[in-house]
Formats: sequence, C-alpha cells, structure tokens
Amino acid sequence: MSKVQKEKKTALDFVDESRQWLSDFHMEIWRYAEPAFREYRSAVAYVKLLRDDGWEVEEGSGEMPTAFCAVWGKGKPVIGGFAEYDAVPDCSQAPVPYRKPRDDGLHPNAAGHTDPHSGLGTGALFGFLAAKHAMEKHKLKGTLKFFGEPAEKVCGSKPVHAAKGYFDDFNASIPYHPAGYNTVRYEINGGSYWNTLYTFETVHPENWFRPKDVPFRILGHAGGRIPASLDAVCLMYTATKYVEDAMLPYTAYWTLNEFIMVGGQCTSDNLPPRISQIQYAYRAPILEMQEQIDRVLDNTAKGVAQITGTRVTKRIIAKTRAGLSNRRLSEVLYRNLEAVGPPVFSEEAREFGRKIQENLGIVPMDDPFTEACQRVQSIDYIDKDIRYMFPQWVETQGSDDYVDYQWTAPSTRLNTANASLRNPDPNRPLPAWTSYALNGYSACVDPGIATASKTIGATIVDLLTHPEDLAAAKREFEERTGGGVGGSKWVPPLLPKDFYPPIDLPWPEYVTTQRGFEWSLTKPGPEKEYKVLHEGL
Repeated sequence: MSKVQKEKKTALDFVDESRQWLSDFHMEIWRYAEPAFREYRSAVAYVKLLRDDGWEVEEGSGEMPTAFCAVWGKGKPVIGGFAEYDAVPDCSQAPVPYRKPRDDGLHPNAAGHTDPHSGLGTGALFGFLAAKHAMEKHKLKGTLKFFGEPAEKVCGSKPVHAAKGYFDDFNASIPYHPAGYNTVRYEINGGSYWNTLYTFETVHPENWFRPKDVPFRILGHAGGRIPASLDAVCLMYTATKYVEDAMLPYTAYWTLNEFIMVGGQCTSDNLPPRISQIQYAYRAPILEMQEQIDRVLDNTAKGVAQITGTRVTKRIIAKTRAGLSNRRLSEVLYRNLEAVGPPVFSEEAREFGRKIQENLGIVPMDDPFTEACQRVQSIDYIDKDIRYMFPQWVETQGSDDYVDYQWTAPSTRLNTANASLRNPDPNRPLPAWTSYALNGYSACVDPGIATASKTIGATIVDLLTHPEDLAAAKREFEERTGGGVGGSKWVPPLLPKDFYPPIDLPWPEYVTTQRGFEWSLTKPGPEKEYKVLHEGL
C-alpha cells in the first residue's frame, strides 16, 4: 500500500470508528431544530466539539452570533468547508412512520429539519475531522478552515463571510449537501438568490388628508383614518402580483416568493397600524435578471408608500452571486465518491420505510427505497437533468449561498443520499412529512452522512498529497474568472465589507416565558374553539 493510500485509509477508518459519535451528534442537532439566525444551541454544540478536538474557533464570526470560524493546521494549502444547521418553520415531524409533530409541547408549526441540514453539517464536520486526523498521524502540511454557516434558508451568512474576507486565503473548498442521489456538481452550479425586506411605517398619521368645511365633526375613531402600514403591505403584495408577469419573460427558471415578517398590531385597538414588513426572496440564473426584479420591486414599493401615506425603507437580507464551476476539482471529488461507494441501508431502515408505505396506503415493498439513493450516479447526472429542462444559455440553476465559496478559489459540491421512499404513483406526490421522518431516523440518514464524511476526508487528503490536482483546478479557476480574483470575468462579493447581517429582525424562534419553552407561536388551544370553514385540499 502506498504512502498516500495509507493516509487516505486513516481518514476512512476514522469515520468508521466514529459512526456512533457521528450518529449521536447528528441527532443532537436534529432535535434542536433551530431556524435561521436563531441556531443558538446548535452553534454551541459545534464550537464545543471543535475546541475539544483542538481547533481554534472564533465564535460569532462576521458579526453573526450563531456563526463560527474554526481553524486547524498551518501553511498552504488552505481547504475550506462548512456546516449548516438551520431548520425550517412549519416542518416539525417526529422520526416515526406517520404524521406527528416533533415535540408535543410545541406548536405543530414549529421548525424541523427538511434536507436535512443536521445531516449536512454533521457530514461535512466529520469529513474535516477525518482529514485532520490523517494530517496529524501522517504529518501532512496544510490548513483546514471549517465554518458554521447559519441561515442558509435565507442565504444569510456565506455572502457575509465572503464580503468580510473570511474566504480570501482559500486554495480550495468543498461544499456538501444531502440529496436523493449520490453525485457531484460538475458544470452547472447554483444560481443567484437575493432577499429584500420592505418596511412600511405610519410615521405621521395626523397629516393624512381630511375633509374641510363639511357639515359634521371629525371626532376620534369616527374620523377618516390613514390607510397605514398594514394596508401598505396588502397593496405591496397585490401590486407585485400584478407586475410579476411583466418583470421578466418566463424563458428560464426564476422565482419570486414573499413572506410577511411583521403584520398589523393586533392589540392596538382602533389605532392605525404603525409598522408592517414584507420580505421578497428571488432566484435567477444570472445577476442581470436579479437587478431587473429588484428595480421593479423598488418602484412598486415607492408607489404603494405614496398611496398609503407611509414611509418605506428597504433592507438587504441576502445577495449571492451565481455559481462558478470547477470541473477538475469535481473530478477529484467524484473519484473519491466512487471509491467510497453509495450508502448502504440496513433491514432496519427498510422496515421503517415499509411502515411509512403501509400508513400511506401503499403496499409495502421488499425494497422501499429508490434506486437513485442506493448507487453513485454519473458525474453529469445533474447537468443532464437541467439541460433537459432549460435552454442552453442557463449555466446556473436554483439557489444556495454555497456559491459564494466558489469565487475565491476552486470549489465544487458533493451530494450524498438519504433514504428516499419509492413512489408507485408519480402523479400523486408523497407528503413532505415522509422524507422529514426518514431524515430523523438514524438507520435511514446515517449511511448518507458517513458516505459524505468519507468522501470529503479522502478528497482533502488527495488535495494535500496530489499538488498537481490542485494546480490544475487553480488553472481552471483562473480561466473561468479571466485571471483569478480581480480578473476580467470575476464577480466580487455583492455585499459591502461593513454589511451588518440582519440578525436583529423578528425571525421565528423558540422563546422561554412563564408558560415555559415554546415556539414563536404558542401551542393551540382546545380544538373545539376552532370552527372549520373549509378543510382545504
């Protein structure tokens, strides 16, 4: 066995020897299920583990309390990676084969892990721990930088770290995300995501137009009242629906989604609501499309403010660049994924899948899981799918803030599979809770996490021991950017270096009151108090 093979075997063995540790840590993060910018306990768990393992850790990196930057080693090359650990509101699900919220003591619309980010962070973490273990044992030179990246669901932290220079010393980075298949990103990476908050405030309601010289007195609540901030948000929402079709032609994948952050003040009696907020998240394959959406939204907000007599302000929550591929680094990553092999699911996992099928009214199958989650797909698997759906000029698709890792050094992205349920009727999608339940059941999620950890650990060893791979990846990066960082085709961070992250906004979170530990929404009262007007679909 060659020296390099021994080094890689050390990393692979570390993951095998750490399987229970990996599983326990994943379940700890999964149970916390903390949403964007409020991942307090999750971040503490990561920081403690890394410090106990000998890493230097900066807590609250980039002015984000639930972010961190952990460093181990010295010198070049510098290899970057990250954990995500934010959960998603309205997605609470227990690891059981039927629909059940994660915690009976919380509101059923509390957060839960969907992708799951609990597996993303754990898989990446143990990959870097495995590489560090091999570097220690075999005295390999280089530096590992591992980040805690909160708020991925609003693409909130990686653009901030990028703008503040945290990635500037990278020689390569290895993003990772769980999926329903096993492959790497090759030519087509994620698109751009922007998120903007518009706040409408009723600053001077007394200045609203009032009739003069009329044969009645204008007194108190009986007088004409300013439309105010709540009306402004309602108008902004509807006006945007009217102009959305005129923003851009539907020639490629782009989306615009809206969320109400603050509504009218429901205990303010008959006073005009003073503040309301609406948030827009938009995705597009190129930045020129994003700029057009942004202009239309700004113009709409100004018009609505004039109609309602409100003050409107705009705040940037996130702005990512579009992805930048590196085929050579993807080939190194894919080579290691093939060597590690796909996840292997036990009979315990299959029996859990069969129970879900049975509870859905599906005849249980001998193998309840898809073929895609149990084999390594081709390196261009994702590219082929996107090329089938979109025109040739579309070079990025979807959105995820990992793309901001890709503009300072060669970068790629790994996908490994969780257990994914077979669906005998493709015209009837499975309910989302089924995948959430699988992602919280260790036998169904651990194999994909371990596959990711081994692949990442082995790839880092390759980059440290095969300088020719890293050099080739760097040459490709320089070609794609027109000369590297600052080159003719290079795109700088879209946020300013002094950008203050939106940690102060009223994001959903867990709270502790005299009632106890609860979700932002309190647990619903007795069912008899709710009269059903329509059951929905």
